Amino acid sequence: MTDAYGEHGRARIVEEPPKSTARTAFARDRGRVLHSAALRRLAGKTQVVVAGESDFPRTRLTHSLEVAQIGRELGELLGCDPDVVEVAGLAHDLGHPPFGHNGEDALDVVARPCGGFEGNAQTLRVLTRLEAKAFASDDVQPAGRSVGLNLTRASLDACAKYPWRRREGERKFGVYDDDAAVFGWVREGAPEQRRCLEAQVMDWADDVAYSVHDVEDALHAGHVTLRTLRDRVEREEVAALAVRWYWPDADPAAVELALTDLQTQPWWPTDFDGSRRGLAGLKNLTSQLVGRFCTSAEEATRAHHGDRPLARYDADLVVPERTRLEVVALKAVAALYVMEREGAGDLYERQQQLLQELVHALLLRGPAALSAELRPDFAAASDDAARLRVVVDQVASLTDASAVALHRRLCAG
Repeated sequence: MTDAYGEHGRARIVEEPPKSTARTAFARDRGRVLHSAALRRLAGKTQVVVAGESDFPRTRLTHSLEVAQIGRELGELLGCDPDVVEVAGLAHDLGHPPFGHNGEDALDVVARPCGGFEGNAQTLRVLTRLEAKAFASDDVQPAGRSVGLNLTRASLDACAKYPWRRREGERKFGVYDDDAAVFGWVREGAPEQRRCLEAQVMDWADDVAYSVHDVEDALHAGHVTLRTLRDRVEREEVAALAVRWYWPDADPAAVELALTDLQTQPWWPTDFDGSRRGLAGLKNLTSQLVGRFCTSAEEATRAHHGDRPLARYDADLVVPERTRLEVVALKAVAALYVMEREGAGDLYERQQQLLQELVHALLLRGPAALSAELRPDFAAASDDAARLRVVVDQVASLTDASAVALHRRLCAG
């Protein structure tokens, strides 16, 4: 294993003496994320199917565990520190609010006066401010303030999926203006707006897990059948959505062909009937797909960069276009048959209205309605925008069920 990280990568915002020489700095980071309240709350947050709707589908927590496992193994094969990649996988969705990306869109609208909302920017805020673990002393900036989990620079950088502030015309960004100082510390010495290899591995693991497991969930729930996907008209509709949602420059015919080719593989089941044998076939499908997508990225990256250990800014992950087309096709299957299924639009509208009403209700009631740990932040806020950001922090932290319960308590009647 190469030591591409050094003292700079192992530095923390607030210096801490090691508790034990038996664990590396990055293993400590992994433990901190695993034991965090923010990670536990992901068990009650929607991945694609609403959390709690049934027992089989993924939640944000189980999805994050799968991303961490896929990313850890791929990163280790390339030469990254596996704990750094696993930290990024575990942490990548910590900032996501209730109701999945739908909730993210709702909060982005209501939070415009304070710079908007983005799940990845919120993740940085959770890791470096909101999750309680360590505080700066009065003589260290930020003086006396929470520094969150106080993770190492390398681990925080690996979580930076979008290492830039909000840009005109772009939805994705990784830091709010309010967190610019800590973001500058994390990115010290890094090439501007370039992601480290560990972040790229995490991002690909996220795409792989998302595309494969959401299709598994959709098949198990009966939202789509394998027979449906054998229909060319249906595949063309999937391909059109893939281009519209995920890859505007892709050729729809190439997406449809990629999905067709996957269905010709010997491990692609002919049917799924919910039996134990059917479940085994479905699980084999997911294993084969994850292996296929990760092996493709590993081999292409090695072909480009050679066999040396790769980490940090030594290299970029290489994913062949054909593999990306296959992943996008599967993501579109879940999008078409789950997220755009009949009645989903009405549900999403109700969810967005609930979150926005909750933000307004909390602003009206002030600090007494907030969690105890957020009340001092509200009291210390210098203006309306800063107070709005604290309220958004509160709402973003909620699970689906606790958001509904709090809305019922504050907004009923």
